Amino acid sequence: MEKENNLVKGNILNSLLGLAFPIIMANILQTMYQLIDTFWLGRLGANAVASVSLSFPILFLVLSLGGGLTLGGTVIVSQHKGAGDQKMVNYSASQTVIVIFFISIFLAFLGYYLADPLMRLVGAGPEILNDSVTYFKVSSWGFIFLFMFFVYQSLMRGIGNVLIPMYIVLATVILNLILDPLFIFGYGSIPGYGVAGAAIASIITQGISAMAGMWILFRGKRGIKIKFSHMKFDFKWVKNLFVIGIPSSLDQSSRATAMTAMVMLVTSFSSDVVAAYGIGARILSLVIVPALGLSIATTSLVGQNIGAGRIDRAEKVGDLSALIAAIGLTFLGMLLFFFAEPLTRFFVPDDENVIQIGAKFIKIMSPSFGLLGVQQVLNGVFNGAGFTKVSMLISIIALWVVRFPVGFMLSNKTPLDYEGIWWAFPISNALTAIIAFVYYKRGAWKYKDSILQI
Repeated sequence: MEKENNLVKGNILNSLLGLAFPIIMANILQTMYQLIDTFWLGRLGANAVASVSLSFPILFLVLSLGGGLTLGGTVIVSQHKGAGDQKMVNYSASQTVIVIFFISIFLAFLGYYLADPLMRLVGAGPEILNDSVTYFKVSSWGFIFLFMFFVYQSLMRGIGNVLIPMYIVLATVILNLILDPLFIFGYGSIPGYGVAGAAIASIITQGISAMAGMWILFRGKRGIKIKFSHMKFDFKWVKNLFVIGIPSSLDQSSRATAMTAMVMLVTSFSSDVVAAYGIGARILSLVIVPALGLSIATTSLVGQNIGAGRIDRAEKVGDLSALIAAIGLTFLGMLLFFFAEPLTRFFVPDDENVIQIGAKFIKIMSPSFGLLGVQQVLNGVFNGAGFTKVSMLISIIALWVVRFPVGFMLSNKTPLDYEGIWWAFPISNALTAIIAFVYYKRGAWKYKDSILQI
């Protein structure tokens, strides 16, 4: 009996941690792509860091448009797995792969040809515009590989198979660690490409991970077997995928557009503030990884248990996951509070002003990380139940009703100046955690029809 079949019985804590730990490790390793880029680009100067910092929110926006659909695949596959229907697991996986493949091609072209206006839109100054555009254009061609690995990873998580994706990510991050300085600075006959070199290194490693993931899915020895014969467009099934996945795409897109809006606020200040924000955003992306890992594990567990008709067990998963997130991320936030300055210095070792600004950003954000974790894992409960619209609405409230308006008002209408942007983060984390918790306890998510019946 394969391990993923045990998710609807046995000890909930063991199941949750057994899923969450490899997911968290894989997400940490994936975040290392950006951290490694920032580390090496920091050796080129603050402008190189700032140019990539401006590119990142737009890249995240483009990825989120298709990435939400991979979550739809996770939810559908997990519920079929819980119901014990392997034929529909394989069919659903095949349909998800072909849909995401065509979406990734479209977004790759879109990203490449809109690179310049997008970078101007977020406020790239003349000193960093060319590097920002070049980095974004090169990165766009990696969307196809990146999406193919994401869909493989999401499908594996849906059935509870999380170790092999982690190993693939580990191998490619190690390779990226080698390729980054090679293509950024050059060596021997290989010229240095500067900022673009970081994107080239990422594309190579993304291509390797995508090919590995697709090979595993077609081989069919790890719980899912996709077939070309199952990839003929089933418009009824694709509609169901979009019903589940579009709210998740809008959820992620709202996060990305809010990140872009926050960057536009930041760019009204100095390049040092932009660089500091970029470093703080990287730290935040690393900190949120445990919360996202628990959220994804919660989605898989809740989805399988709902598919098996175990609503009571699904609720116990949500309770335990929220408790772990609250305690664990609060502790992590306190550590980051006390080590904010050396962390910032690690990325930009020779710029004292950027170090002080970035450290202040981290110190203001970090005490609210436990609340951020609670909101994320409860979104995982809603997603596992197919209630993706709730997660979307919570994110919109967090980012557009609270974070951006508060950041704008505090930074432009009070003496806080740019630090007002920093304070918008803990305020939004607190309010949305409360909203998510109240909605979760109301229990409406437990009574939604299973997506197996759509």
